[in-house]
Amino acid sequence: MESTFAVLADPHRREILDVLRAGERPVNDLVERLALTQPAVSKHLKVLREAGLVDVRRDAQRRWYRLCPGPLAAVDAWLAPYRLLWEQSLDALERRLDGMDG
Repeated sequence: MESTFAVLADPHRREILDVLRAGERPVNDLVERLALTQPAVSKHLKVLREAGLVDVRRDAQRRWYRLCPGPLAAVDAWLAPYRLLWEQSLDALERRLDGMDG
């Protein structure tokens, strides 16, 4: 799980995952969308692939990348208790605001 967090710490890698949420994309599309060099995008994709967060499919000369959300389940599980704390704080704020209406 630590490696997933380390991989997600980079903003360019998070941006790649955000783009891939919409569907499979070729490398050149990612280069254009991220305004990074092709070697930089390839380096980030390699790290994401090694972490299991993306998968690659070859189609002749093109490589298509797609999101693999499986490793994100561990991150979501780790965040669950913190999400509960946030929701409890929002519920308390809502009760407080509701009490001010009267």
